[in-house]
Amino acid sequence: MAHAFVLSGDTVLCRQMPDGWWPWQIELPSSRNNSDEPGYHVGHVTLHESLSPHHWLSNSTADNEDAQTFTAQATTAMTYDYAVAHGVTLPIIAESSDSVFVPYRQLMTHLPVALSDQISQAIQLLGWQADTRFCSRCASPTVHANQGERAMVCPVCRLRQYPRVQPCVITAITRPNPVTGELQILLAHHHRHGQQKLPPMYGLIAGFVEVGESLEHAVVREVAEEVHISVSDIRYVSSQPWPFPSNLMLGFRASYADGDIIIQEEELSHADFFDLSNLPRIPPKGSIARDLIDQIATEQGVLLLD
Repeated sequence: MAHAFVLSGDTVLCRQMPDGWWPWQIELPSSRNNSDEPGYHVGHVTLHESLSPHHWLSNSTADNEDAQTFTAQATTAMTYDYAVAHGVTLPIIAESSDSVFVPYRQLMTHLPVALSDQISQAIQLLGWQADTRFCSRCASPTVHANQGERAMVCPVCRLRQYPRVQPCVITAITRPNPVTGELQILLAHHHRHGQQKLPPMYGLIAGFVEVGESLEHAVVREVAEEVHISVSDIRYVSSQPWPFPSNLMLGFRASYADGDIIIQEEELSHADFFDLSNLPRIPPKGSIARDLIDQIATEQGVLLLD
């Protein structure tokens, strides 16, 4: 029996469980399992199996056994509009019920890594479908490739458009406090974080990789552009798919080398080095920014509160 996640933009149909909101996997009618039906439609996609970190991390580096050992099996995802149009039975969706659409950013703070990544995959694929309904070369309407291939094909000029990810670097930069020697981390308040919540949220320096540059080059350039300092000892740590809109975040650590902070005012409102024992509000758990900060804090024996 096939099942599907149901999404509306970057929100996911969820049900209330004892440990918080959990994505519904809606049972699909048996008629949707016909072998002659293509694997992809606009508004309905097949997801790949998502593997949790236990597949590539040693036991000694696993922080949470439940999150690390969970593997999300292959399933499908569809938009709410597609589900309604094709007669898929849905639970009652209302604030007064136990089934509502929940933003992905809220879910990723407590879902197992593999399940969170599958929801990310669904958001990106459904968004890609919506954005590639016409050929970028000749503007003809596109159709899905045969046999479930992840491609939108132009029937006129035969151009194939595949899902694309945008590589972004995100860097945790550290130095000893010049006075006390306590380890500090560079954090910045980005304009995109907004001013609605107080205290303001501070994150890491991040940016897109440009054509023709290496990942390390991108780290050096982004840091120089945003805060006007230089770094050394650049080392890759880990990555995370990020569906806003379709990025692959590549996490790095680096050491402060030289320079005084001068912020790029178009991007940032403030940036500074903060002692690990006195951090401002930082990104939530589930984000690669928080993972990098937590890793540094753990090495220094500092416990960060959620």
